[in-house]
Amino acid sequence: MDKKLIVSPSPHVHGEQTTSRLMLDVVIALLPALIVSTWVFGGRVLAVTAVSVLACVVFEYLIQCFLLRGPLTITNWSAVVTGLLLAFNLPATTPLWMVAVGAAVAIGVGKMTFGGLGKNPFNPALVGRVFMLLSFPVAMTTFPAIDAATGATPLSAVKGMLASGMSVPEVMRMIDWSDLWFGFRSGSFGEVSSLALLLGGAWLLYRRVITWHIPVAVLGSMALFTGVLWLCNPDQFMSPLFHLLTGGALLGAIFMATDYVTSPMTPRGMVIYGVGIGVITVLIRLWGQYPEGMSFAILIMNAFVPLIDKYVRPRRFGVPSKA
Repeated sequence: MDKKLIVSPSPHVHGEQTTSRLMLDVVIALLPALIVSTWVFGGRVLAVTAVSVLACVVFEYLIQCFLLRGPLTITNWSAVVTGLLLAFNLPATTPLWMVAVGAAVAIGVGKMTFGGLGKNPFNPALVGRVFMLLSFPVAMTTFPAIDAATGATPLSAVKGMLASGMSVPEVMRMIDWSDLWFGFRSGSFGEVSSLALLLGGAWLLYRRVITWHIPVAVLGSMALFTGVLWLCNPDQFMSPLFHLLTGGALLGAIFMATDYVTSPMTPRGMVIYGVGIGVITVLIRLWGQYPEGMSFAILIMNAFVPLIDKYVRPRRFGVPSKA
């Protein structure tokens, strides 16, 4: 009886990575974009970010203390990541009380209502962001101007110019592509620097926090969809590069669509999920009411993740494949 066979549930092999380490890597990956946006928009960026992060941590702590009554999870950095991503989806001019309300919805509704980290079907930061967009549309679409001539985001500005009768070649000549790379443009402050977001994505890939499947599927499907339209009618549709470097394309594809909890588990499922996000984003951008559709696309595909995981599963070891 001294030697007992102990049978335990999976997983039987544990890696070195922990939830805290993974979340900390995401925080590190977001720092380049935070630095660039602070340089471009000033100290207001830090104020919005601080309020968002602090509110997310406090609300998660209070809910766990008085409602869920479970072990505290605020030390695993997940609430900090939610606060950062929510802030990155906001204009730098957003009133701080609105930021706190968005954080309350992100944590209280998007995360803790379902039981906390690992149980939420939708990305909490995007739940908060979409709630704010629907509740405070003026504040959420009022962006600080980089100079006297700019104030609208590139997507909304181009959409307005094309609606006024300008052709795509005329619009293309007005675009400063270096601004799209380095961040000197209006928009939600976390999405303005494409180069900073790509650096953060490279860190996540290096640390193996994410894989290439979802970002490549999202950006690749967007490039293919808009590329076909551009080749068919270059006077009406913008080039694929414009769509990839503007709006929340890079921020969404690299940092939000790749959320472990709300994305598929298999590589094939990740590709299907990413393609769906890319296609829906382009459909909303080109024919929807809003100039940007990344947030809505990710939340819509979040709802399909259980279905994707159900029908796109790896074959179990020892089970023969179907003929």
